[in-house]
Amino acid sequence: MTVAPLCRLPALPLPLPLLRAVAGLVVGAGLCAGPGWAAAPAPGLACDAASHYTVLRAAPAGGAAQARAIWLDRRTLQWPGVMAGGGAGGAAGDTAGMADGLRFRLYHAALGGLQAQPGQVVLGADGALGLQPAAQPLPPAVAARFRHVGAGARLQLSLADAGPARLRRLHQGELRLVLEDAAGRVLQSTALQHPGALDDLYGVAERVPLGVKITPTRPQAAARTGFALWAPSARAVWLCRYRSDSAPALAVSALRRDAPSGSWQARLAGDLSGQYYSYLVDVWVPGHGLLRQRVTDPYSVSLGANSHRSWIGRLDDPALQPPGWAHAPRPAPLAAATDAVIYELHVRDFSASDSGLPPALRGKYAAFADPRSAGLRHLRALARAGLTDVHLLPVFDSASVPEQGCSTPPVPAAAPDSLAQQAAVMAGAAGDCFNWGYDPLHFNAPEGSFASRADDGAVRIREFRQMVMALHAAGLRVGMDMVYNHLSASGQWPHSVLDRIVPGYYHRLDAAGVVERSTCCDNSATEHRMMGRLMQDSVRLWARAYRIDAFRFDLMGHQPRAVMERLQALLRADQGRAIQLLGEGWNFGEVANAARFVQASQLSLNGSGIGSFNDRLRDALRGGGAGDGPEHIVLRQGWLNGLVDAPNEAVLAAYGPPRETVLATTDQVRLGLAGSLRSYRFTTHSGALLSGEQIGYGDQPAGYASQPAEVVNYTENHDNHTLWDANAFKLPLATPATDRARVQLLGLALVALSQGVPYFHAGQDLLRSKSMDGNSYDSGDWFNRLDWSASDNGFGRGLPPARDNAALHALAAPRLADARLKPAPADIAFARDAFLDLLRIRASSSLFRLRSADEVQRRLQFHNTGPAQNPAVIAAEYDGAGLAGAGFARMLLLANTATSAQTVQPGAQASQPWVLHPVLAAPLAADHATIAQAHFDIGPGRFTVPARTLLVYVQP
Repeated sequence: MTVAPLCRLPALPLPLPLLRAVAGLVVGAGLCAGPGWAAAPAPGLACDAASHYTVLRAAPAGGAAQARAIWLDRRTLQWPGVMAGGGAGGAAGDTAGMADGLRFRLYHAALGGLQAQPGQVVLGADGALGLQPAAQPLPPAVAARFRHVGAGARLQLSLADAGPARLRRLHQGELRLVLEDAAGRVLQSTALQHPGALDDLYGVAERVPLGVKITPTRPQAAARTGFALWAPSARAVWLCRYRSDSAPALAVSALRRDAPSGSWQARLAGDLSGQYYSYLVDVWVPGHGLLRQRVTDPYSVSLGANSHRSWIGRLDDPALQPPGWAHAPRPAPLAAATDAVIYELHVRDFSASDSGLPPALRGKYAAFADPRSAGLRHLRALARAGLTDVHLLPVFDSASVPEQGCSTPPVPAAAPDSLAQQAAVMAGAAGDCFNWGYDPLHFNAPEGSFASRADDGAVRIREFRQMVMALHAAGLRVGMDMVYNHLSASGQWPHSVLDRIVPGYYHRLDAAGVVERSTCCDNSATEHRMMGRLMQDSVRLWARAYRIDAFRFDLMGHQPRAVMERLQALLRADQGRAIQLLGEGWNFGEVANAARFVQASQLSLNGSGIGSFNDRLRDALRGGGAGDGPEHIVLRQGWLNGLVDAPNEAVLAAYGPPRETVLATTDQVRLGLAGSLRSYRFTTHSGALLSGEQIGYGDQPAGYASQPAEVVNYTENHDNHTLWDANAFKLPLATPATDRARVQLLGLALVALSQGVPYFHAGQDLLRSKSMDGNSYDSGDWFNRLDWSASDNGFGRGLPPARDNAALHALAAPRLADARLKPAPADIAFARDAFLDLLRIRASSSLFRLRSADEVQRRLQFHNTGPAQNPAVIAAEYDGAGLAGAGFARMLLLANTATSAQTVQPGAQASQPWVLHPVLAAPLAADHATIAQAHFDIGPGRFTVPARTLLVYVQP
């Protein structure tokens, strides 16, 4: 097709008024028209270019200047390390007078090109503004937000120079703060970090609708399609539209800037549903110059293949609903968060290895709705027993998996400890169909690699809803794993969306203006208004448009508590009920210990009702920490895997664990059963009556939550080694697979029956192994295989990829080759069926699901405590008197981790008869043969508990 010359938007660095005039001429003349416009469509050169950006005016050689000065609000900035008097050092807010002839100046250049070489005058500037030491203290909110900023000169623009209109224009170009002498020669200079200024200048942007909005057709009213993009520092924005995911440009339209909000908007005639679009954003980028970015919409609700184009549509369009969606049943909301029992599942793992499904469905959303699905049968059985939730690993649009043409590499048959399997997997990892998906690209759109067609934005929406419908029909609520703490990329990388639209805003920066990466990747900054708003808008969209019931937040401790609580309130207002929020409340990185804000971390969340993962119980049961290396992973046994009476070979060679360590770990297990509550008091191994917050866990209190709903208990999730693989390192090598299955079941039991929210990794009930892979995020279907048939747990599929596991290969190889460590199908079936019994026990009594710390204290007490205890046995007694749903007057939980039967006298109403819980007493109980060896002698009140077994006795 011939390209109309005027349809090609100017690539030269024209002055802004002329640039706008040309754009207006192009659009106004209809020379790039689409349907309903005056002329035939023509593809714009910029819309269809192969590169993701064009340089309109390059920055001077030398790269980006460090951004060491920070805008605190629209008028005020701080330059750490420089005194207001002109010297080095100084205190924050130093207001000393300037040394003779020295001055601070803020240079600006609309199209960039500033040069500030030491000893020379500044070149390339359009002008400069003077700055004076700030005379007034900062408002408390501003001071709190920027408490991490180092001491130095605090400077302020004059009121005359700080008019909103002028400052908004200045932030559309390059700014450089300079300390110069009387002759105007540069002494020091720095670029600036601008989120504080943008948040102040564009506060109303939080209330401006963003993304695409289609006005529904009404009688005598024509439909219109609106577009809105927040790009306050952009100089111009155009909308490119396409008929399909692969067609050339249909039309290009200039967007109008809304000055108060910094958003760019356009309203076009007609309902443009089914078309695709992208934006051209002219923006000054530090270190690069004035660029024309070709970007998708951060608020995209769907996309074309590989996320190259955004899709236009209404999520309430009936055409996007699978049959039955409008009236599909949905599980009732839980009465309390502690009623939840969660199963964490990856969409691809669910069906990728299911030979009973057609190949086209394997690894896809649609597999959940196919009655032939082995995974669906497994989930239904779990739901009937008491499972309430399936939480999906990331299902929003991510950057890692090719959405068209991904492959599954062939893997050779090789020895259980061979390197051949991982070599084959990793050779094809870049183009295979597997990744966990923790590299977000578009937060509001379903991932396309799970859809049957990635090039049709409507298909992924329908099929995602079909998956949710199927899980709801199985009686399961659906949760999503959300990743707002980091982004796929920053800067000018193709997968950088947000940072190419508003450079320097969406990411958290260090003191030099470099993006922080403590999360593994390019950290985002949800403490900034519009990043926090994007997270909140995104979560609310998934709850509203896809009926998502709960949300889990990756590295939630990198987000402000206030932003999470605001989201919590918004969801409640939207849905008319509480939506469960939980996440990883780890405290580390540049935000640790409230360095920048009060975090959504374990110790900071108490009282919020937001749950966080309980590493205290996890580590006490498994031993060591999640990331232990070769020097610790075998030596640090836990309560489950030998600490009490089964030291492994390495422990025997090194030392015997001190009794103090054994007893302290047992106390951690008890506290975990009580929900790791701050206030819960019990007699510890020292003989003292202590509360959870008085018991240590490293440099933190072991008790960290205020209420049971704030604790998520687990021994395994997608991260790190599975419990089976951790036990392969820690249990004595001679431990047979049947006993290993019992250890796994005991771990499942203690999570299932602890106060708080139990959380299980999919396949944990099937003794799941990843062949000792400790970080399988990109290890393909081979190492992540989930076998619903209970015939193979995955152990011995070769040495795991060296990328993250090489340090442990020497320890893993002999274990993978050892046939004693691989379970038989009968072992896997035993664990599966026994886990169902555990779910039934939890569901049978509200005593395992208490809702308040006061109720836990009143109704749960431990026996066999203090310095003379037998640490192999946990004995917990529950009082059900007057409690709705208790089911029993009293209950007694007895857990024995020892390798032999243990006898304990808990003193728990010994004169009254105790009987096994009906689930365990049933002839079809999965562990019936072992439980039959249990004994209660009513006279002395003595219980005999078989080895590696958990029992529950009741008094009706």
